Amino acid sequence: MLRALAVDDERPSLEELLYLLHADPRIGSVEGAGDATEALRRITRALESGPQGPEAVDVVFLDVQMPGLDGLEMARLLTGFARPPLVVFVTAHEDFAVRAFDLEAVDYVLKPVRKERLAEAVRRVAELRGAAPRIPVHEPDPDHLPVELGGVTRFVAVADITHVEAQGDYARLHTDRGSHLVRIPLSTLEDRWRSRGFVRIHRRHLVALRHIGELRLDAGTVSVLVGGEELQVSRRHARELRDLLMRRV
Repeated sequence: MLRALAVDDERPSLEELLYLLHADPRIGSVEGAGDATEALRRITRALESGPQGPEAVDVVFLDVQMPGLDGLEMARLLTGFARPPLVVFVTAHEDFAVRAFDLEAVDYVLKPVRKERLAEAVRRVAELRGAAPRIPVHEPDPDHLPVELGGVTRFVAVADITHVEAQGDYARLHTDRGSHLVRIPLSTLEDRWRSRGFVRIHRRHLVALRHIGELRLDAGTVSVLVGGEELQVSRRHARELRDLLMRRV
């Protein structure tokens, strides 16, 4: 049974999060804190009591934007502890996801929090703590990729993706209608979509061959026009890209 601490300066959001966590059978106990300072005092008591002590905390569900010490700063402080609790960020802002995972967060849940999405975060924590068996996961739909935006899950068609940009452990999917951040490394998408016409052109970019509008050569540099955006092609990938484009023609 996991021992949790929820931290949010907005009382309604904190109460909703506490309610959802109480309802999860994998959560043995959960407390709330209204700011990072209060939470740090609670975690310090937990560390003093030891991992099996009565004050122990396994995981912190942490808001990002709070007055005073914000969630990212608090998580950074926790990385310096000898036995820090795991961290799950719960926030209304997707912009901090890359920084959150740089701090080794287990998950990043967007508000408004859905019961099913929070349960997935708890599952990940439980697996890391050895508190629950791994649940088999169904094979993903090869033609679509689920993305979250404002608590809503949308399914982006792979055929609509023009290119993908690496952002740490995340990847940003670009389409003609906008972009979406997903927690999948670029290398994983490269392996998964190679047979679907995606090719690596740079350590940071994966492009769909069918969406390349132009191949440009200028003073020894190579670039491609994809979805109205010009992307540089690294030297190691330039020859392979030219060959692939010629074969398609």
